[in-house]
Amino acid sequence: MVDVASRSAAPTGAGVRGGGTRDGEALAVPLPAGQQEPHALSGDDLSAGTVGSEVIEPGRMLALADFSPPSLSPAERLVRLAYGLGLRGSVVGAFRKPAKRRLLATVANPLPGDRVAGTALRAGHFLLHGVKLPIAHAELAGVARMTLPMERYVHGFTWLADLEAASSRDQAAPLAERILAAWIEANAEPPARAAKAGCWTVSLTGTRLLSWLVHAPLILSGGLRTRMLGMIDGHARWLDRNVGRGEDLLAQLAGWCGLVAAGLLLPDGKGRRLYGEAGLVRCLGELIGDDGGTLARSPLAQMEAIALLVRLSACYRALRNDPPQVIQGTLGLLVPPLLALTHGDGSLGSWQGGWAVGADEVARLIEASGVRTRPLRDARQWGYQRAVAQKTILQFDAAPPPMARHARTGCASTLAFELSHAGQRIIVNCGGAAAAGGLIPARLEQGLRATAAHSTLVLDDANSTAVLINGKIGAGVAEVEVDRRALMGERSGGATRIEASHDGYVARYGLVHRRILILRDDGTELRGEDLLVPTRGKGAKGKVAFAIRFHLGPGIEVGQSPDGQGVGLALPDGSYWQFRVGGGEVVIEESLWADGNARPVAIQQIVVQGLVSRGGGNFAWLLKRMG
Repeated sequence: MVDVASRSAAPTGAGVRGGGTRDGEALAVPLPAGQQEPHALSGDDLSAGTVGSEVIEPGRMLALADFSPPSLSPAERLVRLAYGLGLRGSVVGAFRKPAKRRLLATVANPLPGDRVAGTALRAGHFLLHGVKLPIAHAELAGVARMTLPMERYVHGFTWLADLEAASSRDQAAPLAERILAAWIEANAEPPARAAKAGCWTVSLTGTRLLSWLVHAPLILSGGLRTRMLGMIDGHARWLDRNVGRGEDLLAQLAGWCGLVAAGLLLPDGKGRRLYGEAGLVRCLGELIGDDGGTLARSPLAQMEAIALLVRLSACYRALRNDPPQVIQGTLGLLVPPLLALTHGDGSLGSWQGGWAVGADEVARLIEASGVRTRPLRDARQWGYQRAVAQKTILQFDAAPPPMARHARTGCASTLAFELSHAGQRIIVNCGGAAAAGGLIPARLEQGLRATAAHSTLVLDDANSTAVLINGKIGAGVAEVEVDRRALMGERSGGATRIEASHDGYVARYGLVHRRILILRDDGTELRGEDLLVPTRGKGAKGKVAFAIRFHLGPGIEVGQSPDGQGVGLALPDGSYWQFRVGGGEVVIEESLWADGNARPVAIQQIVVQGLVSRGGGNFAWLLKRMG
């Protein structure tokens, strides 16, 4: 028998403690051609007897040696310094006449848009998450605000990719110009400073500028050409002054990407490019953790960061230049954590406000990034654990929620999990908070971010971390301990064992929630145990209500056992699973799940509920495939 690492190892990330892997290492290595992702190392006699175990040996981390700007000559350093100090007119053309306004190259769009949304545009509607907004009714001046997702879609001009995907340039350009003319009429002059809302945030301005530059043929082929070139130049000068005032680090990344793209594609842009590249590298270093996850802990944020860098890379290539090594290296860091949250069908799990983004959309983004790698198995800093056993995939949130300044749709999801088999989701989280305002009503946004909207334990209907307005979060989970190991059984197949605990209920109830998940190596069984451990001796007197929620995937038919301690699950693929619990009342309730288009789907949930002593308690459960 080999002894495993101590469960109270040194911290491996902000608020995360762990054992079973070496500090700071992650599993992201190139995937050889034709090789599939291996199943998790595993092993445990799950019934009885002596159990051997072995520490999981991690692979090498795919990491940048340093987040530093490209090497510059002394003259270029001087240009960058002068630009940063505001001597931009001198840098651009102190000794000669400024160049005529034009674009130096045409960019090939690297990310095709949505043909359905593009067709809706041609029919006169913006279409997002199932909601149609007539173009004529869109409030382009930002006086009466649209829902936040629609606001980002319209004012960020990301719809240009959809329009391009659904029609030829000759068909798309007149419509794009009509919408653009109305937008310019409503927003002729930018404000002096960045706003926190509306269309003049750093995030929207940077995204809009990058969209205009990538899709320039759609907006510069007609009578608006001269005015549009002036708007592009004006946006770049506005970002020169305001890019550092972004709402968060992801917003600043959008601003820096727009600024660098303008420096590349506008004449006399060398100073702006050098200044922007330095800011971009600094922003990336602050935005991304050691294992490649963004500090927002959101798969949507991860996708947005990848998309921004992919579009910026296309701007370099339009000039037949290779992007700086730091950009491709950063993409190599960003992709493996995103893949860690994919299920067997390639679609994403529902975490931190995201939804089950479809496999095609994820695949297009990864292909455009040029990165080929396997998913991270143990992303300690980003906070997600992934275990693969044959066709079964387990995703486990083993970290505190993102810090308030990084959260856009922060969720109290600590110790929640998702489970799928052969691409069929069995246990899910509700998801969709970031799309609230579409077919998902805006009033549900905070509820979808609550602990009860995730497959985990809830005490007294209280969130493990406070859920605030505007996507922010408050006090709650501050530290999570994590232990992951492979268990080697003597008489049965092995398993991967993940144990984690959080302190989100300590201040109110004096109880630590600890969850143990054991996934058999053949993928047919997931054993779990939820423990409530008092932090002060025997704990306080009295009882508190608890509920352990298991939101079920779409299309699953359920039937409760006669003894009330089990539930049968008939999956759409014809397989049958059984859920059993060792204590508590088992009930079936309605729930909601956001599908790949961020549309609400009615589902059901298993709820194990009752009262537990403030002195602690434990609840074992089993989910097993039958036959």
